[in-house]
Amino acid sequence: MLRNITSLILLLALSSVSFAADKPGVYVDPNNVSDTDFYYQGEFYGPLTLPSGCLEMTGLQVVAQGKGKFSALQYKGGLPGNGWNNGPKLELTGELKDGVILLQHDAYVIAVDPNHAVVTNGAGETLGNLRKVRRKSLTLGHKPPHDAQVLFDGTSTEYFQNGKLTPEGLLKAGTITTFPVTDFQLHLEFRTPFMPEKSSQARGNSGVYIQERYEVQILDSFGKTPEFNDAASLYRTKSPEMNMCFPPLQWQTYDIYFTAARFDDAGNKVADARLTVYQNGIAVQRDVAIPNKTGAGKKEGPEPGPINLQDHNDPVVFRNIWIIEPSTPISFASASCSCL
Repeated sequence: MLRNITSLILLLALSSVSFAADKPGVYVDPNNVSDTDFYYQGEFYGPLTLPSGCLEMTGLQVVAQGKGKFSALQYKGGLPGNGWNNGPKLELTGELKDGVILLQHDAYVIAVDPNHAVVTNGAGETLGNLRKVRRKSLTLGHKPPHDAQVLFDGTSTEYFQNGKLTPEGLLKAGTITTFPVTDFQLHLEFRTPFMPEKSSQARGNSGVYIQERYEVQILDSFGKTPEFNDAASLYRTKSPEMNMCFPPLQWQTYDIYFTAARFDDAGNKVADARLTVYQNGIAVQRDVAIPNKTGAGKKEGPEPGPINLQDHNDPVVFRNIWIIEPSTPISFASASCSCL
């Protein structure tokens, strides 16, 4: 049974790191962002008064698009993974002026500051006061089970070819495991940079390339309607069921369950590879059959292959990576996020 395992908590101080951006307009340290827009973007949550007078929980994701411009998605019922039922959502845009972003709607306006989003109607009546929240996956920081192999804990790159660390002990993108994999359960934590003036595939791009054949995309897709090349997509093959991205510079989790393709003695494929992905504790790919390699992946074959944490020239970093390789194929029918 699928469970909602993402918690909603109030805005907290971000964890401390101390390395500088690689290039102008790219921020890797949440405590050292000079772009004011960073402090306005994020998630907001709270009750909204409907025309009927009833209260309804509402979620709002505000996304920095660079130079004071913002886009936003408003969700009926709450945020993705916390109340929103995957129904229609409202797209809004606005600009930062005099310390406030004004998101215009026909029936109301939303005034966003770094901590609140206040909704008022044309008569100036307050319909809602949404508070900024910072959500956290309940699998974040989870310790590996007894049968897991720790691949990276911040102290060594033993299991990664040419693995490079930041001064804070985080693993940089652009490394491959030193061993091949077949069937497995993988936990990893990643953080995308803040790149407000970039868009689409140029915004915090990396990926988990399973067997160097099948890519689970890593991308800053926060506040977007998910597409087949966005975060948690099976790259250019299947979009995620829901966009569970948190804002950039916030730690996120992937919990991946994978069963390799099967081949007969003649090398003919007799069963597709299968994949389940939980992003930040919510199932976004469920027992998906993978018909072929994805994107620039290597050709399918019976031999196992390593996991590539793709280098796409963006400073994505990783921590707390561990793997379980079962002796029998994983049963997706019963797979929930057992890493809790």
